[in-house]
Amino acid sequence: MAPLIISVSGMRGEIGTSLTLHDVNRYAVTYSSTVEDSRPFLITWDSRPSGRIIADSLHAHLNAIGRNTIDGGIAATPTTGILIRKHGCAGGIQISASHNPAPFNGLKLFSSLGRVIPAREGEQVLKSYLHINEAFFHWVPFNQLGKKQVLDDTIDAHLEAVLKTVDAERIREKKFRVLLDSNNGSGSVLGIPLLEVLGCSIVSCGEFQNGDFLHTPEPIGENLAPIADKVRESGVDIGFCQDPDADRLAIIDASGHYPGEECTVALCALNLLEKSQNSGSSQDLVINCATSRMSEDLANEFHGSCFRSAVGEANVVDLLLEKKALFAGEGNGGPIDPRVGLVRDSFVGIANILDLMARHGEPVAQLINHFVPYSIIKRKMPFQRNRLPDLFQRLEEKFPDRTTSRLDGLRMDGPDFWVLVRSSNTEPVIRIIAEAPSKNAANALCDEIEKVIEVMQ
Repeated sequence: MAPLIISVSGMRGEIGTSLTLHDVNRYAVTYSSTVEDSRPFLITWDSRPSGRIIADSLHAHLNAIGRNTIDGGIAATPTTGILIRKHGCAGGIQISASHNPAPFNGLKLFSSLGRVIPAREGEQVLKSYLHINEAFFHWVPFNQLGKKQVLDDTIDAHLEAVLKTVDAERIREKKFRVLLDSNNGSGSVLGIPLLEVLGCSIVSCGEFQNGDFLHTPEPIGENLAPIADKVRESGVDIGFCQDPDADRLAIIDASGHYPGEECTVALCALNLLEKSQNSGSSQDLVINCATSRMSEDLANEFHGSCFRSAVGEANVVDLLLEKKALFAGEGNGGPIDPRVGLVRDSFVGIANILDLMARHGEPVAQLINHFVPYSIIKRKMPFQRNRLPDLFQRLEEKFPDRTTSRLDGLRMDGPDFWVLVRSSNTEPVIRIIAEAPSKNAANALCDEIEKVIEVMQ
């Protein structure tokens, strides 16, 4: 049984074993108790069958304690953020296990700003959750019960926000053929209308929002092999692959090649930097400390700065707002355009990459050649969290010539490489991520870390 993971942004576990209705109801009621604002909470879910059951239960419990709720139905996580702002909600809950397999589900907490709650607020929720008593579950009097409102339109505001950031008419003129792999998650709810408005011919894979995933949900190379074959066989210009809650986007070029999830954010950054140069607006980017140097190179090329945060969407958004940057993102395929919302957004990625292709008149494979080639390797292995300080000390002693940072785990930088060792926020593992000019060099960096860990086991 996978353990229940509770963090400052939500919870995640295996349905019916580590994650139960009692867990999610208790967590939602706890969150409501920490929000003094009396306005409604928005509740949405990705396409997992357990999502509807959890949503119904959350509405009932929040209404029972006097909180009004709004039902946004099946929606992408970035859409949730926009709906919270549009309907003036005090906060929201997206029911999703993101890229985790079908047996999992969880809650992601949103603030009234339509963003994942910052760490400080999340710590307050977590602390309250661990000490909550059953009094929080007592019903209010019958005439003070909350009410549930069901939304009829959940996508127009998001669609309009994305379209305002690109040259939609120029994209329409290109008449792109696009494969959209929503994997029977929530991505097709907006993905198909967006591509239709942009004049694209669509080959759709997994357009049914039923949670019956056609392949392992995380949009990484080994999971997308059958989609890559279909992209090549279908003769489309590009393939777009979303995770179940559609906050992440991977691309596949016309030849069926998967260039890596890191390319999504870099391509979006290139488009926005090119369009904003000489405009007087910020040329600064924000990424996390596990994201490829491609974005850093771009910022330097366009005379901007690239700021790095700790891993985690909330941390990236905090720094984005602090620096008033042009654009932000996480290297797992999560672009964030503050003009649209403060959430990782696959639709921002789709629109920007099509915009870039239309402006240059070039296929995505050629556009990727703009970047200095890097290879990034991501591994994970079991490791006890309480032994991390000892591991970090040993690594710093073994590699004294590397520049180190403890912003998030331990990152060690060399002249043309970096390696990051950190505990996962979503799984009971340690993550080892390395980037270097070649795949062999990146693998060698990971091997060095694993050898030190093996000695400690």
